[in-house]
Amino acid sequence: MERILITELRKWKLSAIKKPIVLRGARQVGKSTLVRMFGKEFDVYFELNLERNADKDLFEKYNDVHELLKAIYFKFAKTPVEGQQTLLFIDEIQNSPKAVAMLRYFYEDAPHIHVIAAGSLLENLMEMRQISFPVGRVQYMALRPCSFLEFLDGINQQFDASAILSGNADYIHERLLKRFNEYLLVGGMPEAVNMYALTNDIHALKPVYDSLIESYGNDIEKYADTDLKVRTIRHILNSGWLAAAETISFEKFGDSAYVSRDMANAFRTLEKAFLLELVYPIIETQLPVQPNYRLRPRLFWLDTGLVNYQAKTQAAVFDATNITDVWRGKIAEHIVAQEIIALDSSVLTKRSFWRRNKKGSDAEVDLIYTFRGMLIPIEVKSGTNSKLKSLHMFMDETPHNVAVRVWSQPLSVDTVITTKGKSFQLINVPFYYVCVLEKVLEKILNSIQSPFKQESGLV
Repeated sequence: MERILITELRKWKLSAIKKPIVLRGARQVGKSTLVRMFGKEFDVYFELNLERNADKDLFEKYNDVHELLKAIYFKFAKTPVEGQQTLLFIDEIQNSPKAVAMLRYFYEDAPHIHVIAAGSLLENLMEMRQISFPVGRVQYMALRPCSFLEFLDGINQQFDASAILSGNADYIHERLLKRFNEYLLVGGMPEAVNMYALTNDIHALKPVYDSLIESYGNDIEKYADTDLKVRTIRHILNSGWLAAAETISFEKFGDSAYVSRDMANAFRTLEKAFLLELVYPIIETQLPVQPNYRLRPRLFWLDTGLVNYQAKTQAAVFDATNITDVWRGKIAEHIVAQEIIALDSSVLTKRSFWRRNKKGSDAEVDLIYTFRGMLIPIEVKSGTNSKLKSLHMFMDETPHNVAVRVWSQPLSVDTVITTKGKSFQLINVPFYYVCVLEKVLEKILNSIQSPFKQESGLV
């Protein structure tokens, strides 16, 4: 399948200033495959894997970037070819501090060479080995599990993807809901998507999931520098899937005896490996915002398909007529959160949710989406508008009047009045449109009459 991030890579290829890219992401999300596909768009493509001593030795032997390039050309192409576009892919770069340092000189002394670097467990291993990328001389991109659009492409349903992109998907609403439920089951790990495309059988994915989980477990020794850290990380990988989309406490997490400090350290290590994200609440209802690290976070794993497999909820999802009814709605929240970040290439992007800053209140909004300078609240729920109590509380405190509810019904817009009398526009978005949420919001807000635009400050 073609990954959407390749569009960003193409823009980088054409840009006037091309810093080497450091491609980040969890193991097995498709980083190497993406770069190889991108490499087909160049006249010359070289791939070095620094787990191989012969490739690593090139960086150990040469200190000058031009001499290094001559050696690479000689090894792979025998002779340099002037004027041809060249992409150099340096995989597993964390195995050579000299290769990391050399990125600076590619940028300064050989800007005609396009360079992409990647590596497994990159941030953790480089921190342990006290290696740092040259500041200001590289740019970072994140590759995450496949979005719903990429999933559709991967299972050869390009017609459905086109309908979503065109915004004319309502006429195949039921069909797309069925496809989205398949995506919820399979998840976005490329190997799982490819296997499902071949077999159309969720049971055939068991070896794929087992292999992924085993590989993450085998990485523990690489993540951890103490026996205690090994044990705490292993505990999270064994029991943490059941807490997906839940608010968690570090102290005695997963019915363990581990103290807060040790468990928090283990979580942060897995977060650096892109296996999960600790999402802290915000208490503000308008920009600027700051996550409140004194409050408990929610836990989101890298992939909902893996969550369903590890938490043994596949049967419940498969039989569900409405996925918001499964696992108290948590699995629906998890997949929406995964979709929200799937198309974002920034390594700095973090998801957020809202918690009311009032003693004794348990009001929360599932997710917050920043759009046109507004903090848009997103609730993942079915049912009537009157049940969205937390959403109403948020809307009473925010200066704008736009909110989103993700559900299993077709796209619609309701005018809603809060208990305090504030009117706002509730945009009801079907699950299959979350992957194009920005387009949906643009289209609807631009079509709403001018009085609403003036009130909300939209132009």
